[in-house]
Parts: sequence; C-alpha cells; structure tokens
Amino acid sequence: MTTQNHGIFCGIVPPHVLDRLAQSEDPRHHEPARSTLEHDGALRTRRRVTALQTTAAPSAGTPSDSPRRTIYDAQHRATQPGKKVHSEGEAPSKDATVNRANAGLGATFELYLKVYGRHSIDDAGLPLDATVHYGQGYNNAFWDGSQMVFGDGDGDIFLDFTIPVDVIGHELTHGVTQHTANLEYYGQSGALNESVSDVFGSLIKQYALGQTTDQADWLIGQGLLGPGIDHGVALRSMKAPGTAYDDDVLGKDPQPATMDDYVRTSRDNGGVHINSGIPNRAFYLVAGALGGHAWERAGKVWYATLTGGQLASDAQFADFARLTAATARTLYGEGDEVQAVLKAWSQVGVPTS
Repeated sequence: MTTQNHGIFCGIVPPHVLDRLAQSEDPRHHEPARSTLEHDGALRTRRRVTALQTTAAPSAGTPSDSPRRTIYDAQHRATQPGKKVHSEGEAPSKDATVNRANAGLGATFELYLKVYGRHSIDDAGLPLDATVHYGQGYNNAFWDGSQMVFGDGDGDIFLDFTIPVDVIGHELTHGVTQHTANLEYYGQSGALNESVSDVFGSLIKQYALGQTTDQADWLIGQGLLGPGIDHGVALRSMKAPGTAYDDDVLGKDPQPATMDDYVRTSRDNGGVHINSGIPNRAFYLVAGALGGHAWERAGKVWYATLTGGQLASDAQFADFARLTAATARTLYGEGDEVQAVLKAWSQVGVPTS
C-alpha cells in the first residue's frame, strides 16, 4: 500500500497553548514557547515542501510479532535522528528518557498487535525509531511521518515528553492514520485525526496499566505539566473536554464537549486540537456505556472504522459517526454496542442518520 505524505506536522502541544505562553511577559515562559513555535513552523514548512516533491514509498518491512525499536539521542541539538543509543533487545539504558521512549514504543506496538492484529504502524513491520533530547528546552513531541521526536520540555511548564505513555501512543497513532484513512489535517477531518490519536493514546495507557473504563483517568498528557502550572492536570480530558486546565499561565482549556460549542477558527488548521474534544467525548461515552476494557468493544469499533476502507480522507464528524454505528452493527449485530454508539453521538450533538 502506498500512502500519500501530506507533509503534516503533528505535535502533541496545541498551538494555542504555545501562543499563550509566547505572549507571557515572563522570559521563563515566552522564550521556550517562542523557540518551539519558531522551530515547529520551520518543520511544518519543510514537511509541506518535501510532501510536494515525494510520495511515501510502499512499506518494505517484514511483519513480525516483535517490535524493532531504535532510540537516538539528539544531544540537545535540533537534528534527526541523532546518535544511536539503544537498539532492540539491548539492556536498559542509564538514561531514563531513553528507557521511557523505548517502553512507550513497545506499549504502542503491543496494543496494536495483541488487540487489533496490526503489525506495527503500517501493518507491515515498520521499524519504530525515536529521537530523544531534541533541541534546548523544546516544548513538544511529534511524529514526523516516519519517526518519533521528543523534547525534554523547559522543566517549568512542561516536563520530559517521554513521561506520559499516552503522548507516545497518540503521536504514533498519527502514523497509523497516515497509513489507513489518511484523514486530512484540517477542520473536522483534522479534528477526527487528532481525536483518533487521543483515543488510541488513551487505550495504550489503559492496556499497559490493565485499567477498566471506570479506572482510567481519560486524560491526555497527565504528568506532563511542570511545577510552573498551578491549576492543570493534563493537555486534554476526554471525559470532560474543557476542564484539563484553567491556569494563569496556560489559560483556560478551550475544548468543547458538544456541537453546541463547536469552535469556528482558521487557526490551528481549523481548530483540530480544539474541536477534537467532541469525538473524544463520544468515544468516552461509548466506552463508559459498555464498561469493561475500552480497547475491546469500543476500541474495536473505532479501529475497524479507521482501517476499514470506507472512511474518506475528508470525512466530517457526521460521516465518522454514521460509520461507527454501521461498524458496530457489522461487528456485534443489533445489541448494546450499536445503542451505545448512537446514544453517545446524540449526546455530543452529532447526527448518525
């Protein structure tokens, strides 16, 4: 399968958060934020230009039930991949960041293989590469179309980006989307792209911890916010979009939970990190209604919808909602699963018919 590379730069920290920090009068806040924004902008442009010139080659890996992980150290320079510091099967590193990155890649590989029968990101054994210690005080982590990159954070607003396993799973899932539905990174299709990454990022964390739906925190990036944040728990909440933070430094979490508060904006590719709260909440409601392990029935409906070949790259929320209902019907018949899906989308204001 050949996938188009649209040159999308997918970072975990939303631009509106970095914009807010960049406007701070405190140099501890604005200097790392401005540097990160400037760097992300350059990466975004570079990826767009590269995408115009190339089409991603077909996957050439050999599917295996074991991951092939390699961790590189950028040594605080903005270079990729950096110096190789850990290969698959080697003893743990003395560097905790390297070990966390390696473990997060492994946790992601394991969920996709054990639960969904998927062999790595492309389902063809793609090696999993990651670069750590990227840049100086770099406040982001991203999937660049072929590998993961992690900043160390500034130590005040953001800590090391390898700390939350759901952040690693989120970013790698952008790769899964790239190789399947390839959702356009703008407007509602872009918000679906972000939401799918939040969904599977959260499932990867829940699977690794063996959590049921009621045990999970449904937070994205819990543990990432540093000591400079007084009133914030994570980057996003799937359970209660708009409540992850309300802080003098970060501002107020702008995510809506329903279509009543849908945000129309030209910023952030049409609000992809903001309006993703709506499908996030829908998934949380489906998982909660079905109970047990969210990666099972709810997760299988979302995965089959993403990978089934029916989801258009420019799909809107209503398209995705209709397909999840149809997928639930195909997988489980006219049972609790279909009712949970229909009710969840109704609760967030997205039509399924």
